[in-house]
Amino acid sequence: MAWLRKNDEPKKVRTEGLWIKCDSCGATIWKKDLEAAGMVCAKCGFHFKIDARERLKLLFDGAQWDEFDWSLRSTNALQFIDRKPYEERLDDAKRKTGLNDAVICAEGKLAGRGVIVCAMEYRFIGGSMGAVVGEKLTRAAESARERKTPLIVVSASGGARMMEGMISLVQMAKVSAALKKLDHAGIPYISVLTDPTTGGVTASFAMLGDLNIAEPGALIGFAGPRVIEQTIRQKLPKGFQRSEFLEKHGMLDAIVPRGELKDYIADALAFFCGTPARPG
Repeated sequence: MAWLRKNDEPKKVRTEGLWIKCDSCGATIWKKDLEAAGMVCAKCGFHFKIDARERLKLLFDGAQWDEFDWSLRSTNALQFIDRKPYEERLDDAKRKTGLNDAVICAEGKLAGRGVIVCAMEYRFIGGSMGAVVGEKLTRAAESARERKTPLIVVSASGGARMMEGMISLVQMAKVSAALKKLDHAGIPYISVLTDPTTGGVTASFAMLGDLNIAEPGALIGFAGPRVIEQTIRQKLPKGFQRSEFLEKHGMLDAIVPRGELKDYIADALAFFCGTPARPG
């Protein structure tokens, strides 16, 4: 057989990166199948982390939206330096994510209804909340109030950004005040908590929704489990600070799988607004 020669090198098939191992059940999953399922394991239902843009694609009709306030950028007002200057950390995060900070704010249609959605980006310094995140969320809430448009915030964050010190902590009160005005205006605010949602984000806007929804298995809390155990010197219950535990103890309204989230929010907004949604 002329096509088979002794010195022919075997063909190399590239498989690296085509398969992903589930962190929960250990199943090996074809990457394209996992992406088609919204990054949810078909065998055990484990929800992989996804970025802010993927969140928006799942919620907006036709995966189309108009982003606003995208140009806002943080500065090193405190001249903070740890292992490297804060400016370098910001630059690294911008290169990694293509974003100027840890949240995308956008407007578009969800099941035919105009909404504003803010999705946090965990890859940007742990989704931490600094002055820019606080300002963008505040502007989003104010815009929702002026336009009488429902607001949805998808949280994924390690909490307030330590590099901005007190500047980051005051964002908790700032955003909460804007949400209170939104509530007084009778405009729905739905909070979606994903893995992880912790620290000052949990202690402020993430738990202030008219409806607080979480993804399955999401870590949600103020201080981390290890910090709490070291403080109280007791072993915490199994599943402590996971969304299932919090729902059982009345801290969440619902746990909704990622693939059902858009329809669930559409039904909730139809209830809040008194008008049915149209197919998106």
